[in-house]
Amino acid sequence: MPTSHIFNTVEFDVNGRKISGISNGNEQGALLLCLHGWLDNAASFQPLMPYLSHYHVIAIDWPGHGLSVHRSEDAHYHFLDWVYDLIALFRSQQWQAIDLLGHSMGGMVATAFAAAFPEHVKSLTLIDAIGLLTSAETTTTTQLRKGLLSRLSRGTKAKKYHTSLESAVEARVLVSDLSQENAALIVNRGIEETAAGFSWRSDSRLRTISTYRFTMAQAQQLVADINIPVQLLYGSKGMDMVTKGLKHFSPLFKNLQKHKLIGGHHVHMEQPEQAAMLLNTFIQQVEQEQA
Repeated sequence: MPTSHIFNTVEFDVNGRKISGISNGNEQGALLLCLHGWLDNAASFQPLMPYLSHYHVIAIDWPGHGLSVHRSEDAHYHFLDWVYDLIALFRSQQWQAIDLLGHSMGGMVATAFAAAFPEHVKSLTLIDAIGLLTSAETTTTTQLRKGLLSRLSRGTKAKKYHTSLESAVEARVLVSDLSQENAALIVNRGIEETAAGFSWRSDSRLRTISTYRFTMAQAQQLVADINIPVQLLYGSKGMDMVTKGLKHFSPLFKNLQKHKLIGGHHVHMEQPEQAAMLLNTFIQQVEQEQA
């Protein structure tokens, strides 16, 4: 691993709400914004960052994750609100067009963002994510009922605590494809020690069921409206939804490169050097084409 791997803390004030993150690399270089997946945090990009030192790399914690603020008590975590968080961040920092890197949910948010706000995206790299989560129109009523009932039941569940940091890491390993080392990175940023033990910082509302989803036609419309170059890096043992997504969404992209890497859903943590090499090559190609 490269020796230059100092991760700086960053904080953004976005409409009075704190969005935290980490940064690395050349602050005078081109900005590369990294967007993590559901129940992860900015630390999931730490293995990748040292191989991207000539960029100014920023990885944020989505609201409700990591060290970022939780939404207000009368709010929830709709998918489209993540897209709003992103455009609000761009406007608060006066960012113009930059390169985006999104893993899992972060990739889906970045996909919708690239469709709606193409002026802010030079290139988009997706990690084990393509398209959006969808449901058939016939499930609309059922989805609404399940989603609202899950909100009501949230307050009835007792908060869970771990007796040690090691216990929390082991719990994360058991429900993911993460190694002990990579799980520890995410857990260390996503947990806090209290008098009762170690508890997750993440907002429990993140686990409620969505009250609605896009239909396939709506999701395909968003993907079809993306005009910037897109690269997909996916794991040989990644999510099944990516394999299905390739069939439904891949033909709709106007400019798509695909690379399968050996690994699982967090393949960018397992194969950071190879992922960074592909990312570097892709961004350089886009820069040459746009010059």
